[in-house]
Amino acid sequence: MARTLRTLLTDDLLERIRERAPGHDRDNTFPYDDLSDLRDVGYLTAFVPERLGGAGLTLEEVAREQARLAGAAPATALAVNMHLVVTGLAALLVERGDAAFEFVLADAAAGEVFAFGNSEAGNDLVMFGSRTRAERQPDGGYRYFGTKIFTSLSPVWTRLATFGLDDADPDDPRLVHGVVAREDGGTSARDDWDTLGMRATQSATTVLDGAWAPADRVYRRLPPGPSADPFVFALFAVFEVLLAAVYTGIGRRAIEVAVATTRRRTSMKNDGRPYAQDPDIRWKVADAALLQDGAELQVFALARDVDEQAEHGARWFAQLVGVKVRATETARQVVDLAIRVSGGGAYYTGSELARLYRDVLAGIFHPSDDESAHATVAASVLGPLE
Repeated sequence: MARTLRTLLTDDLLERIRERAPGHDRDNTFPYDDLSDLRDVGYLTAFVPERLGGAGLTLEEVAREQARLAGAAPATALAVNMHLVVTGLAALLVERGDAAFEFVLADAAAGEVFAFGNSEAGNDLVMFGSRTRAERQPDGGYRYFGTKIFTSLSPVWTRLATFGLDDADPDDPRLVHGVVAREDGGTSARDDWDTLGMRATQSATTVLDGAWAPADRVYRRLPPGPSADPFVFALFAVFEVLLAAVYTGIGRRAIEVAVATTRRRTSMKNDGRPYAQDPDIRWKVADAALLQDGAELQVFALARDVDEQAEHGARWFAQLVGVKVRATETARQVVDLAIRVSGGGAYYTGSELARLYRDVLAGIFHPSDDESAHATVAASVLGPLE
C-alpha cells in the first residue's frame, strides 16, 4: 500500500521564497519574510506533536520538505534547519519516553525559535568536548561562558540549545547541555557574517557571558567523549539527515536550472538546435541525474529508518555521517555539472547557478567533516585503532 506523505509547503509559497533569495544573497540580509511565511503555514511546528498543536510530521516528511525548501532558497532552508533539528530531536526523544525534552516542544508550540550554539573555533571534538565553561548554580542550573560560531538564525532566535564543560570536579568532568533564553541576557551576537555563500542564514558568532539555563532546562550532563546516550543518537540522526536533505535539494534545483538552460540555449555549430539535443551535453546532464537520484534515495530511506527504528546496530553512526558526506559531496558534483552545461552565463554573480555553486560549498564545513566521517566509518568496519 502506498504511504501518504504529508506536506506543509505549497508551490506558491516556495515560489515567493525563491524570488526573494537573490536579494538576500546580494545584500547579505536575513530572510524575515521567509520566516514569517513559514511560521504562518505551521512549518516551525512541523515536528511538534498534534497534541500540542503542531503538525507531528515524521523525519522523512520533514526531510522531503527541506529538500523542496532548499531548492527555492538554500540559505533559508539551512537557517530553519537548526530550529528543526532542535525540535526534531526533542520530538524523537519524547516519543521514545524521554520527558526531559517536553519543554522544547511546548516552547516551539508557543512560537519560540530555537537555534544551536554548539560549534566552537578550534574545537574538532565537536560534540564530544567544549571550550565553553559551564558553571553550576545553587539552584542546579548552569551559566555558560564561551564563544560559539556559526549560530544560524542569529537575528531571530529566542531559545539557544548550547553546551559547555563543567570541570569543577576534575575526577568527573561533565558536558552540560541545556537551553538558554535570549530575554534572560548573557548572550550577544557579533556582526561578522560576511561569507562566500549561505549568506541569508546570518550565522553570526554568539558570545555567552553568563547565559543561564535553569535546572529544568538542563537536559543532559554527559562525560566528555563519545556516548551511547539516546540524546547523542537523536542529535546525530536528525542533524545529519536534515542537513543532507538541504544539500540534496540544492542538487535537485541545479538540475532543473541546467535542463531549462540547455533547452533554451542554441548551438550555431548544430544549425541552431538547442544544446539539449547535443549528445555530449546530454551525457553530462545524465551524469548529474544519476548522482542526484542516488543521493535522494539514500537520504529519504535513512530518514525512514530513523522513524521506524530500523536495526543498524553498531553501524548507525557510520550510516548517519556517511549520508551527510555523500549528500554534500554529491550536491557539489551535481552543481558543477550543471554549470558546465549551462554556458558562460552561469559564471555571472547574478545567476542562480552561481549562487547555488557558492551555497553548496558550505557543505564541506558542517559536521561530520570528511576526516571525522572516515574515522567513524573505518571504526565501524575495522574496529577501533589499537
